[in-house]
Amino acid sequence: MDLKDKVIVVTGGASGIGKAMAERFHQEGAKHIVVADLDGPGAQAVASSVSGWGTALDVASEEQIAELIETTEDRFGSIDLFCSNAGIGIGKGLDEPVEVWQKIWEVNTLSHVFAAKHLIPRMKQRGGGYLLNTASAAGLLSQIGSVTYAVTKHAAVALAEWIAITHGRDGIRVSVLCPQAVRTAMTAGGPGVAGVDGMLEPEVVAQCVVDTLAEERFLVLPHPEVGEYIKRKANDYDRWLRGMMRLQDVYIEADKSPVPGS
Repeated sequence: MDLKDKVIVVTGGASGIGKAMAERFHQEGAKHIVVADLDGPGAQAVASSVSGWGTALDVASEEQIAELIETTEDRFGSIDLFCSNAGIGIGKGLDEPVEVWQKIWEVNTLSHVFAAKHLIPRMKQRGGGYLLNTASAAGLLSQIGSVTYAVTKHAAVALAEWIAITHGRDGIRVSVLCPQAVRTAMTAGGPGVAGVDGMLEPEVVAQCVVDTLAEERFLVLPHPEVGEYIKRKANDYDRWLRGMMRLQDVYIEADKSPVPGS
């Protein structure tokens, strides 16, 4: 995908990966960049820096996502690329209350569903479009110390796969961003086990996104090691599980807080 002259929406764009993507898309010559975030003033500040439009958005609300899509297309024209990027990292074990599960489910998974539900019919009608969904390496592997994060990010990857399979012939292209630890607000207390292969700056992740979109590949892997881990997992699932248990042992011994990667 050539980003020049494109209309692009970035949710979770007030900081971190979302902010870096908006800035990088601007450098690539995007025509209009819409920055949306629960932090409305933050979204507006980033939008101002990229000559775009910023607005407050709660991605857990289907109504607000539908309104964002409608408003963007009314004001700027058809959305070429929708980056469903917002995410949270709450909850740890199986004993979390339903309210915690529901909140992380809404933000990490249903937000992608809402965007696809309201965008894909429009994109099909005009012959195509691109969705970039931010998941995590946890969605391909797992997240030691946080079942809520692991499950919702797996679901986000599964959704992206299904859309690519089901609507690929409709001209709908999909990429899913799966980094390990990235220097964002979510990792402010330390990367935890997600930092096993190092902490990346958001700008590095944004460049990887641009490179992957240019080749229209499904997986965006800023940490290339993740690709090797996937191969090991597929080659011998039981051996991979034993390896993850050993990694968990190291994590527990180090008494690190389970802060998931973005």
